Amino acid sequence: MSETPNPVTYASAGVDVEAGDRAVELMKDAVKATHGPGVVGGVGGFAGLFDLSVLKDFKKPYLATSTDGVGTKVAIAQALDIHHTIGQDLVGMVVDDIVVTGARPLFMTDYIATGKVVPERVADIVRGVAEGCSLAGTALVGGETAEHPGLLAENEYDVAGAATGIVEADELLGPDRVREGDVLIAMASSGIHSNGYSLVRKVINVAGWGLERQVDELGRTLGEELLEPTRIYTADCLDLMEAFPVNGEDGQTGSGIRGFSHVTGGGLAANLARVLPVGTVGLVDRSTWEIPAIFRLVEELGGVPQADLERTLNLGVGMIAVVDPSVADAAVARLNDRGLSSWILGTVQKDDGSYSSNSDYVQGAKGVDGGAAVLLNQYR
Repeated sequence: MSETPNPVTYASAGVDVEAGDRAVELMKDAVKATHGPGVVGGVGGFAGLFDLSVLKDFKKPYLATSTDGVGTKVAIAQALDIHHTIGQDLVGMVVDDIVVTGARPLFMTDYIATGKVVPERVADIVRGVAEGCSLAGTALVGGETAEHPGLLAENEYDVAGAATGIVEADELLGPDRVREGDVLIAMASSGIHSNGYSLVRKVINVAGWGLERQVDELGRTLGEELLEPTRIYTADCLDLMEAFPVNGEDGQTGSGIRGFSHVTGGGLAANLARVLPVGTVGLVDRSTWEIPAIFRLVEELGGVPQADLERTLNLGVGMIAVVDPSVADAAVARLNDRGLSSWILGTVQKDDGSYSSNSDYVQGAKGVDGGAAVLLNQYR
């Protein structure tokens, strides 16, 4: 076999191992800052370790797990070369699916695939993940950065994450706890969050708007608005469950929290329907809130039909709490005192068939044969 005049190395194939090591050095302090007493070991192990003995007081613990990404929002971050916010988006999309079950997220891992490892860029992304984990009270116990030359361009990347949480079996939230007459509480979103960016990007491209464009209605540039991080609701939801317990003194569903719905892909009605029992309908009153300016802008620039907006974007509501009517006002006040704009959104009623002919009626969403939801009236 003849000797190759120009030997092929891993580096010549486009993979820079040393750059990956430098990225770890830049991010490790931010990661360590999320570690509490349950985390075993430090950064750089083959696997993240968590000491479950810190949870020894649980009687019948259930583990909850979730995984997600942030979709095409990464294209906005890449276009603007701003990468320190996308990590918070990732955390929000994962941990707030876990808290919907009543579980407390314990730890998270992340994954970054990129065409070329730029240590500073990777470290910015992971710092954002760490900041998001801190907001959620969740440990970042590990992750992976993969360099994929030839598959992704040098400045392209995608992110994904997974988290695990824990909930006492008799405090698990689900449709079985929801009752007719329960009240729906809206928690405001911070903007578009991380769903629907394929629609949003298409609209701004068709309109010919640049991300650097200053938009008076937004009070900042379009790019700054579109990169606003996803609000993380975990701490607020856990606080509500502590203030208004899921169970009464008899151990049965009490006069407190009945459930939560994280408003992500599919919009408000579809995600609400998933957490309601068969035979009930969530009646959502559009007149209780004003759609934030960014959503109106997308609607007007693209001539997007309202029904399409509602099936794609959160339109200003990022999380919904379902509560016993006796605590509804107190729960709204508590959320607002925490700095989270919240309001009574509607109620849960028996689905007697009178709403099923409404074009805004949704039932059986996301493969769940559960309840239904319908949006009524007009926005402010």
